Amino acid sequence: MRYRQLGKHGAIFSEIGLGTWAMGGQWAWGWGPQDDADSLRAIYAAFKKGINWVDTAPIYGFGHAESLIGRAVTQLGRENIYIATKCGLPWDDSRKVRRSLRPDSIRKEIEGSLRRLRTDYIDLYQHHWPDPNTSVLDSWGELVRLKQEGKVRHIGVCNYDVRLLLRCQKIAPVQSLQTQLSMIRREALEELLPACREHGIALLAYSPLQNGLLTDTFTPEKLAEDDWRRKDDNFNEPALSRHRRLVEKLRLIARSRNLTVAQLALSWILQISPQNFAIAGARNAAQALENAAASSTALTEEELRQLTILLQSG
Repeated sequence: MRYRQLGKHGAIFSEIGLGTWAMGGQWAWGWGPQDDADSLRAIYAAFKKGINWVDTAPIYGFGHAESLIGRAVTQLGRENIYIATKCGLPWDDSRKVRRSLRPDSIRKEIEGSLRRLRTDYIDLYQHHWPDPNTSVLDSWGELVRLKQEGKVRHIGVCNYDVRLLLRCQKIAPVQSLQTQLSMIRREALEELLPACREHGIALLAYSPLQNGLLTDTFTPEKLAEDDWRRKDDNFNEPALSRHRRLVEKLRLIARSRNLTVAQLALSWILQISPQNFAIAGARNAAQALENAAASSTALTEEELRQLTILLQSG
């Protein structure tokens, strides 16, 4: 496993982090049934392989994913795990979710997260989505205050465009930007990645395997009836066939290097910029180990050039 500094003056994170979206279990944006024992085994396997940080959010199963990480913390030891979580999607007693980055809402959310995670500080605390009804001065300013108070070590944002990112940067340095980036979704390469490079901000790529499409093991038949991916255009025609054709081409390159398609896709993200980290979700230990192994892969300049041509050709 290789490691990089998280932005300027940040902690040393493994290139690959463990994503826990699916570990939230069955909820409105869940991935279908998920066994907690499998989730815990995935966490332990990832950390044994050298991954040292986990990304989660309160909304993943309405606190369930955070609670699982809290259980894992007691086994791994708090000093051995970096925890990244988020704020901005609170819910009411009927589980109706809204966007809110009001300072009082953030305060309430972080107390819940700390309790579930069984810790008294969070290593990376992030805005989950922008809140158009709250000024950045208030929302980002609250994260700055939490850092000053010692409740969080580093602060970042998710799903922000360049304009909002730089507005935060003017108030206080942004440690990281979490955004969608994969071989299928490459929009972040146009403006977001250059901005991160210029300002020394880490780019945390979420859905680097495009929610399973780039694993080479996906079939529509595997989706549970309540799996959110059934509603995603990428998992329906005509996009699904297009993605399958891409995977077929990637498979040839991956096999020439004794890699899986997933490992090739993760390695590509890590090597196109030293700013990049990949958040790879895993539902069991085998997936966690496969993803972690991608960090030891070094693609050649010629292979990266071939991949660029392949991706641009559609």
